[in-house]
Amino acid sequence: MNDSLKSGPKTGKKTSAASAVQVQSLSRALLLLKRIAASDNGLNLTELAGELALAPSTAHRLLNSMRQLDFVDFDEQTGLWSVGVTAFSVGSAYLKKRDFVAEARTHMKRLVAQTGETSNLAILDGYNHVFVGQVECNEVMRMVVQIGSRGTLHAAGVGKALLAGLGDSDVTRIINHTGLAALTQNTITSPDAFMAELDRIRLQGFAVDDEEQVSGLRCIAANIYDENAEVIAAVSISGPSVRVSTDQLDHYSTAVMAAADAITRAIGGSRPTSGAPA
Repeated sequence: MNDSLKSGPKTGKKTSAASAVQVQSLSRALLLLKRIAASDNGLNLTELAGELALAPSTAHRLLNSMRQLDFVDFDEQTGLWSVGVTAFSVGSAYLKKRDFVAEARTHMKRLVAQTGETSNLAILDGYNHVFVGQVECNEVMRMVVQIGSRGTLHAAGVGKALLAGLGDSDVTRIINHTGLAALTQNTITSPDAFMAELDRIRLQGFAVDDEEQVSGLRCIAANIYDENAEVIAAVSISGPSVRVSTDQLDHYSTAVMAAADAITRAIGGSRPTSGAPA
């Protein structure tokens, strides 16, 4: 009887320990996949293991497990690991549920034709904006972002537009967490000045990144709304400040807001009847 009573807790501890190991392995595998996805040309085993502080044998075991399911590919000649077709399919499933991404593309192409600059589409995800769509212009000097990449909200046109769609309490919570780091000499770093900037964006209907994220780059963005008049994304144009000049701001902002309104209508959304929530 005593032996039976004693064996129960031991079994529970073993089960709990096994579960913890499985969770750790899953976390490590996902971190490996995320790091591979961020690489343009793939990474070798040494790089992956080193960057994530894993033993090479552990990294190799996890990579091979993901390779069997086609989440990653391995090039025998170069020794590089890259994203596999299954990872692409899983990632694409996100875009399928966001119908506005497909609807936006036609209007983004028209926006590029009107302005001659690259158009981006971004959503708010936690404390960053994430790019979910892009239509590039034909200029040699142009902004190019990787779909799925994240950006700093307070210094980007799409980021400021998305924040302007939130209430002040939510904005305060976010900037208290992220801070307002100076990325260029034009970055707004004062909380009071930043909140005033969001009020201005709500009033005029568009946001401007005036070389606040990257010197020499200017961006103009406007929000897209769903059927509940809530912001779901922001569309923008971005280009060198020598082309996207301040004296043409009216032209560019009008075009961007028209594109945002067209996408909003295409998905059955509507603009708020008044300013954004306070």
